[in-house]
Amino acid sequence: MTSNFAAIDLVVLLAYLAGTTALGMWVGRRQRDARDYFVADRAIPWGAVMFSVVASETSALTFISIPGLAWAGNLGFLQVAAGYILGRIVVANTLLPRYYEGELVTAYTLLEKRFGLTTRRFTSIVFMVTRAMADAVRVFATAIPIALILGSSIRRELLMPVAILILGVLTIIYTYRGGMKAVVWTEIVQATVYLIGGISAVVLIGHAVPGGWSAIIETGRAAGKLDAIDFSTTLSKPHTVWAGLIGGAFLSMASHGADQLIVQRLLSSKSLRDAQKAIIGSGIVVFFQFALFLMIGVGLWALFAGRPFAAPDSVFPTFIVEYMPHGLLGLIVAAIVAATMSTHSGAINSLAASALHDIYLPITGDRPDSARALRMGKLFALGWGVVLTAGALMFRESGTPAVVVALGIASFTYGALLGGFFLGLFVHRARQRDAITGMSIAIIIMALIVFSKQFIAAFPGLAGPLSPFTGIAWPWYVLIGTVITVGTGWLSSLFGPARVVGAGPEAARPERVP
Repeated sequence: MTSNFAAIDLVVLLAYLAGTTALGMWVGRRQRDARDYFVADRAIPWGAVMFSVVASETSALTFISIPGLAWAGNLGFLQVAAGYILGRIVVANTLLPRYYEGELVTAYTLLEKRFGLTTRRFTSIVFMVTRAMADAVRVFATAIPIALILGSSIRRELLMPVAILILGVLTIIYTYRGGMKAVVWTEIVQATVYLIGGISAVVLIGHAVPGGWSAIIETGRAAGKLDAIDFSTTLSKPHTVWAGLIGGAFLSMASHGADQLIVQRLLSSKSLRDAQKAIIGSGIVVFFQFALFLMIGVGLWALFAGRPFAAPDSVFPTFIVEYMPHGLLGLIVAAIVAATMSTHSGAINSLAASALHDIYLPITGDRPDSARALRMGKLFALGWGVVLTAGALMFRESGTPAVVVALGIASFTYGALLGGFFLGLFVHRARQRDAITGMSIAIIIMALIVFSKQFIAAFPGLAGPLSPFTGIAWPWYVLIGTVITVGTGWLSSLFGPARVVGAGPEAARPERVP
């Protein structure tokens, strides 16, 4: 067994970091304008977009936290993954066709066409704040296993900020230089690396446990570790059929239909048909990817039977430190870095796209194809890269699995964003006032629900009214937020004249394109 980095491990890790950075800078070396920078001139093959989507939603949270979920529980998370597929099918047939009706660069341009510029700005700002918070958690989560693997517990607090800085700086370099082309093609390499790492872990666990995987499966089945279906109807359990299929579907509809991080990749596809194949195919790939990492967690439960751990997120890193041979240890660390660099680079690019197209260009009136727009887009990418890295440095570790923390952060605004799109699609009377009112109220209520325990701790007097919300599991957050947004917006639309599409100050003002 091994607990320290050897020279070969360092060589593997450095080779990966240098190679990824060089690849990103090379593939994105020529950028004609902001459209090329942010959506790769819509010339990316659907297969590449599909794996880019998979990589963008896979970070150290998947690599580290998902095995921890199975180690502490069972395979119930697959119910949520199944819901992800259903949500993608809905997005492919409702929102994607509308995105491809115009030359859009951001998802929120669609809301300007339906409601007005203020709605576009409002939703874009909500996205930027939420994405920045969630990505900071992802980068921080990556530093935990890296610090554990590279050094002792005494040096851990020093190693974590160093790991965050290195990760952040290298990602900023190639994302700033190469734009969406760099993001997509490096993500394919990164996805390959962490899948190799996961498969390697499966093989090593099978060799480490007496009797191999047949013994793991037998004992796991007897202990209920292989249970994947739960028909419970309680709202407090996150991994049930209903929470998974319904809540997971709404979460996926929001993340893949209303979140610029994913929508921007889909808009890089050559056609609507390609984008539809990419988004549905990504759901299938993600399902099997989750199955792989959950089974790693089951194997770790058998391997470390009875051994206490401070948190589920530390189980897989401990295995890496104690059981990975030299060389492969370096590859696994590279896989952890790869998973988060892919999400981090995508977050930087999508945040820069929203800042440029939703905020800056409507104010200045510059054309998206101008040299100034491209220059400003790169400056926004640089600025957001610094902000995200700083946010990761300020985040503090807790006993809650990082994947749950990140999903909770995203979920308290996802419902409002998705509800805004649904309000525009299905409530024809709705106006800009109704959309902003619905989304604002949903965000306030969801903040109280998602962070109810924190509010009660800070203000004990709120325990009475907020206690019923503390037991709501996170997969239901997006559905609740969506219902609040649409319901509030619909009620608001009943007061005052109905909106006339194409007339008045809220008429569509499509973004100018070359």
